[in-house]
Amino acid sequence: MTETTGWKNNARNHPFIASFSGGKDSVLALYKASQVGRAMGLIVMLEEEGKRSRSHGMPPELIQAQADSIGLPLYTAAASWTDYESVFIDLLKNARNQGAEVLVTGDLDMPAHGCWHDEVTKKVGLKLGMPLWEMNHRDAVDEFIQLGFVTMVVTVNLSLGMTEEDLGRVLTPDYIKELEERNIDPCGEGGEFHTTVIDGPLFQYPIKVRKCSIIRDGEYAFLPLELA
Repeated sequence: MTETTGWKNNARNHPFIASFSGGKDSVLALYKASQVGRAMGLIVMLEEEGKRSRSHGMPPELIQAQADSIGLPLYTAAASWTDYESVFIDLLKNARNQGAEVLVTGDLDMPAHGCWHDEVTKKVGLKLGMPLWEMNHRDAVDEFIQLGFVTMVVTVNLSLGMTEEDLGRVLTPDYIKELEERNIDPCGEGGEFHTTVIDGPLFQYPIKVRKCSIIRDGEYAFLPLELA
């Protein structure tokens, strides 16, 4: 049976490594874990060519800028979906050898049984910390905004109610209300949208970005960002 009782609080009083997408959920989880534990670094998986992050398609230089402002080292590696797990495990082993005891992730709706992160952390000898697990989606995004984080919509699924006009918008209480009125999950947990965080209480300084031309790929539209 999967042990889930500590998932929300396992980072307390422990050094941890955080799985990092650069988006709002991973940043809020990092923030909450950092209030009770000690962050040692950020894990970011890249696509095979190493030019974009696997999760949100962010360029490495933007991820590095986030890490620099947060003040944490990056643990990165490029991988295909075929070798993703083995490469991820190698990064976890490296972090463990540096003293990490917990992997923190920003998952809200992870199932209690069959959780992939739970399986890989056990293989490495780490505990799993998910500060946002089972949190109400509206409560999570409200807390994120109230804390003062600033995040921009950079990916939308056009088949799930989002439009190209949503790209580049910053999450605010009014925008969250609008999304809900459009029957869109305020956290985008159904894959409706992804964001990039550019400022907030974890950051020593804001990340200055420039919006590039929108890219369309099937039912998705992307707003690439580059450092200004």
